[in-house]
Order: sequence, then C-alpha cells, then structure tokens
Amino acid sequence: MIGVWSYLQQYEEEKKHIHAAIEKVFRSGRLILGKSVESFEKEFADYCKSKYGVGVNSGTDALFIALKALGICPGDEVITVPNTAIPTVSSICATGARPVFVDINPATFLIDTSQIEKKITKKTKCILPVHLYGQCCDMDSIQKIAKKHNLHIIEDCAQSQGALWKNKISGSMSTISAFSFYPTKILGAYGDAGMVVTNSEEYSKKARMLRMYGMQDMEYYSHIQGYNTRLDEVQAEILRFKLTRINHYIKKRQEIAARYHEGLKGTPLGLPKINPGSSHAHYLFVCKHEKRDKIIDYMKKHEIMLNVSYKYPIHLMTAYKFLGYHEGDFPVAEAACQQIFSLPMYPELTVDEQDLVIALLKKFFR
Repeated sequence: MIGVWSYLQQYEEEKKHIHAAIEKVFRSGRLILGKSVESFEKEFADYCKSKYGVGVNSGTDALFIALKALGICPGDEVITVPNTAIPTVSSICATGARPVFVDINPATFLIDTSQIEKKITKKTKCILPVHLYGQCCDMDSIQKIAKKHNLHIIEDCAQSQGALWKNKISGSMSTISAFSFYPTKILGAYGDAGMVVTNSEEYSKKARMLRMYGMQDMEYYSHIQGYNTRLDEVQAEILRFKLTRINHYIKKRQEIAARYHEGLKGTPLGLPKINPGSSHAHYLFVCKHEKRDKIIDYMKKHEIMLNVSYKYPIHLMTAYKFLGYHEGDFPVAEAACQQIFSLPMYPELTVDEQDLVIALLKKFFR
C-alpha cells in the first residue's frame, strides 16, 4: 500500500539521531522549558529570518497565542479564508473575535487579495492569510492593504515551513506568525508541537508569558491571565535535529512535485499552480477534478491512498453556523472543496511508487 503520507521510512533512516535526541533530554535532568526548547526557539527563528521564537504545544495554540499577544479580543474582526484547517478559525473564535471570510483564488486556492479591502470594517484588527499546501500568499498585496488600514498580519505557516515569497521566507512577512510541527508537516515532530515567531520583543515577551499561566522568568506569579501551552524538551530536541535536514526534505518534495507535473501533464487533472516569483515547499500536492471521489475510490482499490484537504468549507460546518454565512457566499472555495484531492507526498516516496501513482491515474482517464 502507498499512503498519502508516512513517517516510517524516514524514521528508519533517522532513528539513530531521534534516539540520541531523546536520550540527551532524558539525561539532562530537565523535561520542560529547558535548553532544548531555548535552543530550538533561537535556531528556528534564525531559519525564519526573525528575532524571536516562542515554543508552544501545537500549531493551534501558536495561532491562539499569536492572536492574544496582539490583543485580539471580543468584538474584534479577523479576516481569513473558509478553506483552511479548522484551527485557523477555532483559534480566532477562542479569543472571542469574529472570523470574516474572503474567497480564494481559483488557481492557487490561496486568499483572493483583491477581495480583502471590501471586508475591512472599523472592527477589523488583523488579516490572517493561510499559506496553504506549502505555498505563500501574495504578501506584497496583503502588506500594502495592512499598512493602508493600520492592521496587523498573522501568517498561518502551519503548512509552509521553508516556502518563499519573492525570496522572503514564510513567517517573516508579518507582525507575528504561527507554525505547526504536527508529524505530517514539512518539519514534523513525533507528536504535537508549534511555535510563535516574531521580530517584536514586546509580542515575544507577551507570548512567552501567555504560554505559561501569565508567568514571567519562571517565577510562580501570574502577571496576566495565561494558559498552559509549552513545547516540551523531547520534541524540541528532535526538531533541532530535523531542522538541519529541512532543506533536504523540501528539495525532495520539490523533485517529487516536478515529477508529478511532468508525468501528469496532458491529463484532465488540474495540477497545482505556483505563484510567479515564489518557491513552493509542497507540503501537499493538490490536484483538482470533478470526478474526485471516483478517482479516490479507484486508487484505493489499487492500494494507493489519496486525501482531501479540505472536503468541507468552514463557513458551512455546523459548529460555525453562528457566524451567519450560507451556501453560495464563497463560491470558489465551495467549488474547490468538491474537486480537490492530494496525491502521496513525502520525501521518502520512491520513484517506482510515484511512477505507479502516475500510471494508474493515466489509466483512469483512458
């Protein structure tokens, strides 16, 4: 069977380093907020061309802490998209703010920047672009709009570690950004993990307090209402090693994507579009076709697993009916959700496995 994602082969290749990282932490005498977290925060912030990193429990918490650090609160509005992972929206709602949706570009599935300004009101405090599937949004346009209206930007970088927008790395083009190191990600941990990244000393200090009960300098005294969302030492040390391999991971993903493009050109599949001047890190390889469900069933019969990210736009989910949106409000996102699916994509996918995927897809369309 060929899965849409797997870590098992990578683990076999890297287990000596993974075991060494775990052993290092276990023998350190410190399991929470020690040298491994401190080192990884600095190293990952440096990788993102930013000054500060604050390790947290997950990508979801990274978004929530980023929003709270900026002072987003009930009554505020945050502009984002309906075709994203649920945490993008649940994090906004957890602050008491209201997510305001903008439809997507049909070619890239990223936020349609031409529609942002008409959604801005006096309550708007922030634009939250989602760098989906491994590709950055049009940050030139977003930065221009944010500057004009005096708005913060939070980049949702859960799927875009290492992606570039005109030579600027994902996470470096905003007030504050949020990363996920969930196992499937380009830089994936062996469990939940996340990070807030910023160039602001003020926001980094506040995020650091928020992640641990509002405490400062480990003194058991709460200065502001905070939470418990700490990146643990084991995941941090594993991620420190994997960060040294991230360029290799991305290069392999880009090679796989190029092979898919070459092998599937001329088929009826809608293949991923790359924004001019940007570098796609290919967290996912997302195709589009009106017979999506039949394709998935056909490939499954041949023991090849495909995936849909995301099958349901968030504005139509039961949990978010209270926002007052209806079917037809975001037609591009709604149409995409009926047609998109992901092919197997991970650095250890072999050429033979990929050739089989390509051959079966071609056979489906004969």
